[in-house]
Amino acid sequence: MQTSTRDRIVVAAAGLIQRQGYVGTGIKQIAKEAKATLGSVYHFFPGGKEALAVAAMEHGREEFAAVLRTALDSEDDPAAAVEACARLLAKELRASEWTEGCPITAAALETLGSDNPIQRACAAALHDWQTLVADRLLRSGLPAADARDLAATVISTLEGAEVTAQVTRDEAPLLLAGRHLARLVRSYTP
Repeated sequence: MQTSTRDRIVVAAAGLIQRQGYVGTGIKQIAKEAKATLGSVYHFFPGGKEALAVAAMEHGREEFAAVLRTALDSEDDPAAAVEACARLLAKELRASEWTEGCPITAAALETLGSDNPIQRACAAALHDWQTLVADRLLRSGLPAADARDLAATVISTLEGAEVTAQVTRDEAPLLLAGRHLARLVRSYTP
């Protein structure tokens, strides 16, 4: 399937920012990675690097949401579904040789304390992922307040475990987090 130049630019930016961070990624490098001209990058993103980073965060949000949906839908039991998320994240992180963790972590950490479009896109991604988990828990019969609270805990724990796994180059933190999250979810399951 052929992708548009704009899509190639967004995907290249998302991958580079995921691996190198926002600050460590340049427009020229993105253009080269996307096999696009610098003029094309500015044509599609007249707002420059920040506008491109927002599009990259939105792409990463959707990409990670697809991973979450796959894992959450892979098990009937909500606790097993949450544990499946951790296992899938561990598998994909290991397969990337520990370079492709959460698609928004690097940019989120680099833009902390500011109210800018990148930070808002990162916050929106976290909110969307929490909503996916909460919806899955709601379908399992959990009360709305419990589902929301557990979903926030699940996403926060998986995010932290994924960073730890990436830094230590070991899937154990994700697998451990998955097992304990599953126990927590089971304690709320009707």
